[in-house]
This record gives sequence, structure tokens and C-alpha cells, in this order.
Amino acid sequence: MDRRYIKLIVILVLLALVIWIDIPNSGPLKIGSFERTLEPVLGLDLRGGLQVLLRPQQGLDYDAQNLEDAAKILESRSNGLGVSEVTFQLAGNEYILGEFPGLTDTEGVIKVLKQTGLLELVDTGSTYLEPGTVVVTDYGQATTGESTPTEVPPAAETPAENATPAPEQVVYHTVITGADLDSVNVTTAQLQGFAVSFELKPEGAAVFAEHTKNNVGKYLAIVLDKKVISCPSINSAIPDGHGEISGGFTSATAQNLAITLRYGSLPIALDIVESRVIGPTLGQDSLDKSIRAGIIGFSIVFLFMMIYYRVPGFAAVLAIIFYALFTFALFKLLPVTLTLPSIAGFLLSTGSALDANILYFERMKEELRSGRNIHQALELAWKRAWPSIRDSNIAALITSAILFWFGSAFGASVVKGFALTLAIGVVVSVFTAFFVTRTLLSLISEWIKPTDRERWYGA
Repeated sequence: MDRRYIKLIVILVLLALVIWIDIPNSGPLKIGSFERTLEPVLGLDLRGGLQVLLRPQQGLDYDAQNLEDAAKILESRSNGLGVSEVTFQLAGNEYILGEFPGLTDTEGVIKVLKQTGLLELVDTGSTYLEPGTVVVTDYGQATTGESTPTEVPPAAETPAENATPAPEQVVYHTVITGADLDSVNVTTAQLQGFAVSFELKPEGAAVFAEHTKNNVGKYLAIVLDKKVISCPSINSAIPDGHGEISGGFTSATAQNLAITLRYGSLPIALDIVESRVIGPTLGQDSLDKSIRAGIIGFSIVFLFMMIYYRVPGFAAVLAIIFYALFTFALFKLLPVTLTLPSIAGFLLSTGSALDANILYFERMKEELRSGRNIHQALELAWKRAWPSIRDSNIAALITSAILFWFGSAFGASVVKGFALTLAIGVVVSVFTAFFVTRTLLSLISEWIKPTDRERWYGA
């Protein structure tokens, strides 16, 4: 069989596959361990959601590793909340940028992000502390022994929101911290509402067992970020390392606390510098306008190619349609988060596909004018156009790599998205020009066999 027909069969098979991938609700696709839902991933500006900019609290000493660790912990916490496609990335040397596409419960997520997540089980002796009381502990200080805390009168039975901070001179001893936790789960409280149960690691369990054995009848406050959650008394020794945090939690607040504890405390305390909410209506409007602009742009390009290049232009239109379908299928398979800048990168890469075809067609017209037959002109045109096509696309890929590095280094996710879709589009455009356009044009020229080359080829 003619190699051109083999190539045509391959093109048709690929076309059928990418059309199936591109059709809405066509997934999921599962091949071994590879699995994709085949739903397009829309970014913040197309889907709506929350964007948060955080930085370490003023006066703290930190380094780049602290920021990177904090970003990873925040991403784990956010994914645990069920917010999909969350990204946290460093923005320069002092900021962390978080994006939550499709988020609706912005207040709950911001509350979890602001928590440092430092859990302490604090020995308060015979002093009962109201939930909400701010305390000072010896964790992280020079004094770490099992000293008995300074006694103060019991706190008044007032609502948590009216609780006053404990006296500054009182420093309570931290028995164990969240670093000793092995597992954390949400359970139903014994009396009412929800609670957070935990299991300690062996080292922490041993310390906990010893402390509870020696302090029966005394209070052991559960403190999160230096604020008392609850202050139960020790009724008996707890040798198995199991415990429960209760405090009038709802299902949502218990889940948020469990997630905060499960993924560990942040290495540094963070402040929210800025938060921005984009409504889903605005995102949908941006998406509709982007699709409309793309359709108008492609239609104009198709008309130009058909009118100016005739038969080659028709082959190029078919190749560009294949290019668009193939590229979108790759975006869904990888997957690539589609934002307005990433769509711009895709549309710009369409220019690379057109440039390759135009260089090829202009060379072909020169060969036809010099007296070559069509098949000779097609082969010679590609050989002479290829160096220019190759060099221009390599330059585009180098530019994409530089932009991607810039976006990664400075936390500019929009630049990264633009660079990624541009690079993917450039690679696919070279493939379609080399494999699809040449094959289709060669077969069409054989099937039509025109006698008036100027009319059919614009030569």
C-alpha cells in the first residue's frame, strides 16, 4: 500500500480518538494505572473562585524552605477540605499565592488557612481554663521540664467569646504536641455534636500515659495556636495513646480541625495580605467570550487560507482543525488548567501552525513557477521550507521555557499557563504541518489532477 494511504489511516484513527476525548462527558479513560475524567480543568478566571496572597508575619525569621514547606502543607489541607485543583506556589521570596477554582465556602477555607495548626496538650494543674482563653506555654522555650505551672484562680464561667487571656506571667507546660499525632479522625461526641479523635505515636503515647497516671484529677488543656479548645480533667491513666478533642464542634468545624492537625503545623505563621473572590457568573462570561473570539478568529483564518491558497489552503484548514482537536485532547489528558492566558497561548500557537503552512505553500508556488510538476514541487518545497519552520518553532519553544521559568520563580501562574499551552501548541503544530498537511495535500493533488495550476494552487 502507498505510504500516503497508511499515513491517512493513522490520521483518521487519531482523529476518531481525539474527537472521542474532546466530546463532553466522554470519560473516564482508564488504561492500567492511568486514569482521567476527561473533563476540562478550568482556572480561576473562567470558573470563579478564590485567590489568596499570604506572607509570613512581620518579625519572623524564615527562609525559602520554610515558605515551600508551608505551601505544601496548605495545599494538603485545602485538598483535604474537598476543594479540587487547588494550587499553592511561591511568589517571590516572601509570598505564597493560593488559588481555589470553583470555591464557594470562602470564609471556611480562609479560616483554616490562617491557622498555624500547632496543637499542644498543656498541663494546667488544678486550673480550669475556659475555651477561647489565650495561654502562654513553654513549648519552644528553654524550659522544657515537667515543672508544675504557677497556680492562678480558676477562670470565670463566661462565654468563650468573652473569655479573657490568662495572666501573662503564667507559663504552662506542654506535655505533647501535634507532632506526636499518628492519626486523626472525626467522630460523634459522647454527649452531643462532633469530636476529633486522635491516636499518638509510640513515643508520644508513652509520655501521655506517664503524665495521665501521675496527674489524675488535674486538668489537661487542649490548645490550638495558643488558644484553648477544651480543658478536660484527667479521670484515669490513658495508657493506649488514644484521646478525643471535644468542644461543641459542628461537622464542618470538626472536619476543619482534623485536617489542620492531620497535615501538621505550619513552619511559620502566615498573614493573609489579600484575598480576591471571582464569581462564577464573571468566569462563565469570560469563557463564553473566549470561545466566541476563537470561533471568529478561526473563521477569518480559514477564509483567508481558502481564498488565497485554494487547494493547499483547503488542506491547511483540515490540518488546523485536526491541530485544534488534537491539542484540546492533550489539554484534557495531561491535564492542563485552562485560564484566559493559557487560551491566549493556545491561540498564539495557532499562528505557528499557520506560519509553517504558509512557508510551505510559498515555497511550493515558487517551485511550480519554475516548471516543476506538482509532486516534485511538494517534495522540494518542504525540504527548502523546513529550516525556517524548524528555527522559528525552536525559538518559540525557547521563549516558552523562559516564560515558564519566570512564572515558576516569581509565582506568576498566568505566565506559566501561557507558556505551557504555547509550548504544547507549537509541538503539535509542527507535527500537523509535517504529517497531516503534507499527506493530505499530496493525496488531494493526486485525486484532483488539475490542469490549471494557477487557478487551483494560486501559482
